[in-house]
Amino acid sequence: MTAPEFLSRPVTSQGQGLLANFVLHCVTGAIAVLAHYALMYLALAIGATALVASSMGFLAGSISRFLMAYHQVFSPSRPYSSAARHFVVSLGIQFVLNGALLSGLLTLGFAIWPAQLTTTVLLTFVNYAMYRLWVFA
Repeated sequence: MTAPEFLSRPVTSQGQGLLANFVLHCVTGAIAVLAHYALMYLALAIGATALVASSMGFLAGSISRFLMAYHQVFSPSRPYSSAARHFVVSLGIQFVLNGALLSGLLTLGFAIWPAQLTTTVLLTFVNYAMYRLWVFA
C-alpha cells in the first residue's frame, strides 16, 4: 500500500525542499497530534489527571510519528533499528519538555487545552530540528 501523494517526500530544489519537508513534517505531525489528543481526551474522560492524560497521548502520538517520519518525511541514512534508538532518546527529551512546558503553562493559569496546544506548537520546531539533524540524519 502506498502513501497518499500529499504524504510523499518532497523532491524539489534544496531551499524549496527544506520548506516542503518541514510542511510534510507538520502534516504528518498533525496526524500524530490527533492520536495524542484523542487518547488524552479519553483519558481525561475517565478521570486521569491532565499530566497523566497528556503523557499517555504523547506516547500514542510518538508511535505514529516515528513510523510516518521514517517512511514518509525524512530520507534516513541510519538503519531502522538505529533510527528507532535515536528516536527513543529524542522521545525522552520531548517527554520531559512536554511535561515541563505543560506544567509551567498550567501554573501560569492557562486552561488545559490552550496549554497543550501551545506546548505542541513550540515542540514542533524542536522536534523537526532533532529529527532532521540527529534522529534521521
